[in-house]
Amino acid sequence: MYKNSLKITSSSLLIALCVSACAPNEAGKVNKTHVGTAGGAVAGALLGSQIGGGSGRMVAVALGALAGGALGHSIGSQLDKADVDAMNKTQYRALEYAKTGQQVSWNNPDSGVHGYVIPTKTYSTHGQNCREYTQTVVIGGKTQQGFGKACRRDDGSWEIVK
Repeated sequence: MYKNSLKITSSSLLIALCVSACAPNEAGKVNKTHVGTAGGAVAGALLGSQIGGGSGRMVAVALGALAGGALGHSIGSQLDKADVDAMNKTQYRALEYAKTGQQVSWNNPDSGVHGYVIPTKTYSTHGQNCREYTQTVVIGGKTQQGFGKACRRDDGSWEIVK
């Protein structure tokens, strides 16, 4: 019972963090600090889940998420406007044109920051075409990965959804 509760709680937390981090701001751009924070929190929580047992495991997950989130926040704030623009354009190209499992890469030669998006699942729900994807960003040799889900709006644009 405890293991199932831990898995459900951890999964719900990770999904909520990832989806909210990839949500665009008022200008339609992804907030780089939020992406880094969520990616770090996810990685930290996953690492924490491998430590300890019983109630100690839940504490390790929480501490891992906090520590990872702090590190990811720092990395995310290092993205410049060109990095974020390249990431957003690549995300759109991947969702719009890439086959499931196909990696679509981007690179900012001025900052050395690079990454890629991989659509992982394509499906239809309530008449909308939707895609799940992973997004990876590498800054200074450190890799951050996030997960998201987007559905096509009636106007043809993609909306990050929960």
